[in-house]
Formats: sequence, C-alpha cells, structure tokens
Amino acid sequence: MPTALSSVVRFFIALVLRLIPVFLSYNLGIGLNDMFQYDMLARSIVAGNGYRWYAEPDLYLVKEFIPFDILAVNYDPRGVLTSFRPPLYPAFLALIYFLTGVDADRFFTARLAQAFLGAALVPLTYLLAHRFSPRKESTLTAEHAESAENNKINSANSAPALSHALRNEGIVEELSAVKFSPARIAAWVVAFYPMLVIYPLALATENLFFLLILLSTLTLLRAVDSGRWPSFALAGFVFGLTALTRSVISAAVILAVLWVWFALKNRAGAVALLFFFLFTISPWVVRNTLLHGQFTWIESALGYQLYLGYHPDGTGTFQYPQSLDLIPILDDAERDRIGIEKTLQFIRDAPGRFPYLAVRRLGHFFGLERRALTYFYSNNFFGYIPPVPLTAIALLLILPFVFVCTSAAFGLAITRWSKENLLLALLMFGYLGPHVLILAEDRFHLTLIPFLAILAAQCWMGGLSALHERWQTRAGRWALAFATFAVLLPLLNWSLELWRDADKLALLFGPDGNQTYFPY
Repeated sequence: MPTALSSVVRFFIALVLRLIPVFLSYNLGIGLNDMFQYDMLARSIVAGNGYRWYAEPDLYLVKEFIPFDILAVNYDPRGVLTSFRPPLYPAFLALIYFLTGVDADRFFTARLAQAFLGAALVPLTYLLAHRFSPRKESTLTAEHAESAENNKINSANSAPALSHALRNEGIVEELSAVKFSPARIAAWVVAFYPMLVIYPLALATENLFFLLILLSTLTLLRAVDSGRWPSFALAGFVFGLTALTRSVISAAVILAVLWVWFALKNRAGAVALLFFFLFTISPWVVRNTLLHGQFTWIESALGYQLYLGYHPDGTGTFQYPQSLDLIPILDDAERDRIGIEKTLQFIRDAPGRFPYLAVRRLGHFFGLERRALTYFYSNNFFGYIPPVPLTAIALLLILPFVFVCTSAAFGLAITRWSKENLLLALLMFGYLGPHVLILAEDRFHLTLIPFLAILAAQCWMGGLSALHERWQTRAGRWALAFATFAVLLPLLNWSLELWRDADKLALLFGPDGNQTYFPY
C-alpha cells in the first residue's frame, strides 16, 4: 500500500510540474512544420477526409515558404493522401479534437492530455527500474523488519522497552515508506527532468512514443516472467503500436525477437512477438502499399531523412535550408525515391564522409539539450530575457542530461549482467543505431532518459563503495575503464559543440538575442 501511494504521489507531482507550463502557455501556437503537419492530419481525420494533409486552406498558409508543385499530383482540395507520417500520434490528436472540438483552444487541450502522458512516465520508470534493482530495496526493508522484530522480542518483558520497540517499529515503517532506492531515484529524475516537464508543449510524436516504449519494455519483461506465448503476443501488439508512432523502433523489435529466441530459448515466444508485431502494423503497411502501388513501410520518410543525413552541406542532423529541398514534392513515393537516389549519389561522390557523418550523428544524438531553446528564444516566442536569467534557464535545461548521461556510464559499469540487462542494452542500441546511420538530433535521446536514469540511479546509490568493489576484479577494471572512456567522449563532444557555436551563443545572449532568428 505505501508503494502504491508513493507512486500516486510521484505521478501527481509530475503532473503538476507539467501542467504549470501548459497553463502558462495557454495561447501559445505551434512553431515547427512537424507540429503543423500533425495538426493538419488530425483535423483531416476528424473532418472525415481520411489521412490527408495540406488541404486548400493549409496550403494557402504555407505557400509563401514552401513552393508546392500541386500540378504534379491530382490535387484534391481536401488535401493529399499521405504516408509520410506514422498514423498513431495524429490519431491521438484527432481523438482529442473530436472530444473537445477543432477550435482555437485545440493546442491547449492537446497539451493538457500530453501532460498526463508525460506524468505517466514516472510510475512506469519506477516499475521498470524496480526490475533491475529489487534485491537492494528488498534487502533494506528486510533488515529494518528484522531489526524491529528483534526489538519486540528482546523487550517483551518490559513495558517501557516494549513501548520503545513499538515506536521504533513505527519509525522503521515510516522510513521504509520513504527510503531511497534506485527505482525511486530513477522515477524522481524523470519527474523533474526539465525537458520532459516542458515537452507536452510540443505537438510531437515523442509525447506518445515515450510512453509506449516503456510500456513495450515492461510488457515484454512480464512476458519473460510468464514464458507463455500469449504474453509475448501482447508484447508484440504493444511494440506494434510503438512502431505506428515512430517506426524507428522496428530495429529494436528485431533485436528483441532474437533475444527471446536465443537468450531465452523460447521459440514460441519469439514467433508470437514477431507475428503480432507484424499483425499490428500490417493494416497500415497494406494501406500505404495500395496508396503508392509499391511496397511501403509504416512511413515513407526514409528518403527525405537520408537526404538530410548525407547532404554534402550537412553534418548528419536536421538543417535548414536543405530541409526544404524535397518538401515541395507532394507525391510521397516520388519524394522517397528521389531522396534515396540522391543519398546514394552523395555517398558515391564522397565515400569518406560516411564514417565521418556517423560520428557526427552520434554527437548530435548525445548533444546538449539547447536546440529548442535556441530556436524558440531566437525567434522571439518569449520576448527578451536578460542574460542572467537566460543563462540560468539554459543551465537548467542542459546540466541534467550531463549528470544523468555521465552517471549512467558508471552505473552500467557496476551493473551485474543478466539476460534482462542484455535486453535493455539491445533495445537502447536498436533505437540508437538507426539514428547514427540516418539522421540524429539531441531531442531523440530523450526517449532513453528513463533507461539512463535507471543506470544513473544505480551509480548514485552504489557510490564509491560500489566502484571500489567493482575495481577488485579484472572484468570490473575493464568495465570501469570503458565507463571512463564513455564519459570522456560526451564531455569532448559537448566542449566541441559549445566551441563550434560560440559566435551564435554570443549573439543569442546579446541584447537582440530574441531577434536573431536562428533556423531550427
């Protein structure tokens, strides 16, 4: 009961923290093309027009910025049927719009709903973290319980002593209800993590994806406990929903299937996991394939993303103005084809850039969380902010990831490997890998914050004693050496990032920083 109550308290505190920026930004619009596209798709669904975007009124709003070639398609004033975006997040927005209305307040109501999704990450992180640190927490509780029991037995013949023992037991029970543990610390990190607190303001797939990736992992771990194929089928279904939100998770699903097959040696479970994953996504894949007359996956954005990721003037991340090069093409299949063809040409022309861009994307993925602040502040969304409070805001957004990321490296080093830990590593690698090969931004690592928080909490709870204990074995020394190297790399990456953008930062923190209008 105390654990359930604690989870409710953590959820409520996380919810309040996320509702504060939502209410403070009641009249805030949307500032990125991605958000505009999700909003268009949701409104089209609610209107009964299907999965369409850039209807005639929306086309008019953006025609000054994007020269769409409407003559190349059989343009319908209701909009163009598209497969560019996965369907689940627009469907989620459409449900909110259907219930609350498609009016000027729709962004606010969507953000309210997303605040609840964001707060739900906290109890889910606790449940996941508890699977990787139950022994220490249960041992602590058992020690307290044994101490209290001994007090009662030894003082049974003394009324004053008995009273004292009972008081001690009450104190122990109270302490055990609020004691620190890696699971609780990881949950609190997610509750207070600044970027996760403000992320519900964005109309972005991550708000739903963060939740589903944790649910997928927990569902798979529950399937491992049962060992029965229906449980793996349920995990496959949830992973399918996750992929329908962001298809980049598909690679991680394949690794999870292999883990079930080879590590658990549960072939029925592996088949059920894969089958129900494919079963869940297949209606949308069939829909996209029929739409374009050729096999099309959950989304047809790969060519566009590869084009950005390998562009000769790019560094492996989303950059302007090349981000607009292919957008005017309204035929998704044609855009995808051209993007892939040009990417292959980019690689043939400069094959040496392939490893270079992979390293740069890895740096972008683990970059400092300042891109959103730079874009929105420089484009005058918040007005002028004096240098001192602006610096405080920047540090508040940047430093948590620095602490969590570096601590997670040592948390991983002191973690005793098991099949479950291997699964966690495979899921993280399966998510990271496609971004390193295709396109990366710092916001993409936010998906991993609950997982990194679990490892960081292990480090903080273990402390120097755990590091010293790990150092006593040869394998432990290698693990700690690797962790040190893993910490030095992001520190170097962040230093180079700040040095490279020093001129932009000087302008941003200057007297006209809110009107420097940096592109995203």
